[in-house]
Amino acid sequence: MAYPMKIRANSDGTETEVKILMSHPMETGRRKDEDGNPVPAHFIRNITVTHGDVVVLSAQWGPAISANPFLSFRFRGGVPGEMVKVAWRDNLGDTKSQEAMIA
Repeated sequence: MAYPMKIRANSDGTETEVKILMSHPMETGRRKDEDGNPVPAHFIRNITVTHGDVVVLSAQWGPAISANPFLSFRFRGGVPGEMVKVAWRDNLGDTKSQEAMIA
């Protein structure tokens, strides 16, 4: 199941700020349900953000990241009208990829 993302990218002509809100349960595997059974681990493992053909951010996450994670960063370059692509893969093999136009 691929969960939605909200992406905003704004450029001042020299730097681009990217803000990403990812909908994902980010289960650690240590929590228990109402019956006392462990809830299986389910978390984002890899994130890649590209601008054109250039990787501007690559991250590896684990179960310590909170549910519905928010990520914000800046990179040099990018002008309004260009695209930024965000892709992630979780520990269960689910993937999500989405693009946003730089404003």
